[in-house]
Amino acid sequence: MTIQFPDDFFFGTATAAYQIEGAFDADGRKDSIWDVFSRVPGAVANGDNGDVACDHYHRYREDVALMAELGMSTYRFSVSWPRVMDGDRINPAGMDFYSRLVDELLDKGVDPWLTLYHWDLPADLPGGWTNRDTAKKFVDYSLAVHERLADRVRTWTTLNEPWCAAFLGYGNGEHAPGHKNPTEAFQAAHHLLLAHGLAVQALREVDPSASLGITLNFSPALPATDDPSDVDVARRVDQTFYRIFTEPIFHGAYPPELLAGAKDFWPAQLVHDGDLATISAPIDVLGVNFYSTSMFRAGEPSWGGPHLLAPDASYVSRGLPVTDMGWEIDPGGLRDLLIHLQAEYTGPAGATLVITENGSAWAEEPDADGFVDDTTTRLAYLRDHLIACREAIDAGVDLRGYLTWSLIDNFEWAFGYSKKFGIVAMDADLNRVPKASAYWYSQVARTRQFQ
Repeated sequence: MTIQFPDDFFFGTATAAYQIEGAFDADGRKDSIWDVFSRVPGAVANGDNGDVACDHYHRYREDVALMAELGMSTYRFSVSWPRVMDGDRINPAGMDFYSRLVDELLDKGVDPWLTLYHWDLPADLPGGWTNRDTAKKFVDYSLAVHERLADRVRTWTTLNEPWCAAFLGYGNGEHAPGHKNPTEAFQAAHHLLLAHGLAVQALREVDPSASLGITLNFSPALPATDDPSDVDVARRVDQTFYRIFTEPIFHGAYPPELLAGAKDFWPAQLVHDGDLATISAPIDVLGVNFYSTSMFRAGEPSWGGPHLLAPDASYVSRGLPVTDMGWEIDPGGLRDLLIHLQAEYTGPAGATLVITENGSAWAEEPDADGFVDDTTTRLAYLRDHLIACREAIDAGVDLRGYLTWSLIDNFEWAFGYSKKFGIVAMDADLNRVPKASAYWYSQVARTRQFQ
């Protein structure tokens, strides 16, 4: 059977600045919270950091040429805030890098999709995302980048996965800045949303025709049984995983049950008058990052996890195949999620959907030539999830594109370089070698179909 996508459906790939750029102190770049966090002993596997990463800062022409050779029509990348801004001052050398990158992409026929924030917050911002002023600083930064690149970049994402920034960064300490404070996590979540809303308003004012959006990660929680306690615990996981973001963005309010559950952690003066109207400023596209679904049952409370309103959530294995991250593979979960998002959020709002990340990590060893045959692992994962995307489209979902994570094996945050998500391998000398999945995905991108 041939799986065919619409003629205007686009395929591409995605990366993030800290994960691939390297050049951590080049041309005036300042420290991000991830530079600082990576220096803390034990914070990152094997003591890894992003100082060199994939050296994309110096090898971007090679990487863009590779994307073009693979038939990628769209490249989603992020701008490093501390590379382009030194406090309130623009760093021209940092801006120049992204201008060169965008020019190179357009010269090779690749559409740039720009993400303004993918977790590398300037380290010198007092209080980070717990400080309301950071949202205002984010607007200034966003407008500065827009002023330099808007003549060539037409798709702008404000934030990538604010759940990770808030709840892993401030809730359980797994990500930078490594804090373990539930109140700070909810402060960060609200201020991230405020930054998003303020930036959308500001960018819309200066550039009404730009396509504006946000990228959220989704890992739907499924109850292990229909027992009310299991249903309730799954609901509470979803409250802080994605409804804390989707509800204010699309419906202009935090869910009442979320506020009730978070009452011990939610500062009384956190939400100011007008905040929710700002956060719910209309967007054009919702980016969906999806890797897996998870099943839970109600168990004994265990504090220290990221699900702050569901400490009693006990993970239940369904016996499905798992990736090297330990995540169960559930392509049908992506189809069902897209149908849900279309019905509940983007459809009524008149926004479109794009898969901005989908991929898998595997323990893999290259052959003598550096080639990785991932036919039965990553390639199969991509194929099954693309089938799910087609099924969602057939069900009426307005899904416009698919960007796989990631272009190249890179710095996988707290896991360092131990988890490999790329369709392109990178050896110790930073040579790039496309994997079997890259060649297959290249054909899909060029023809918009596969068997």
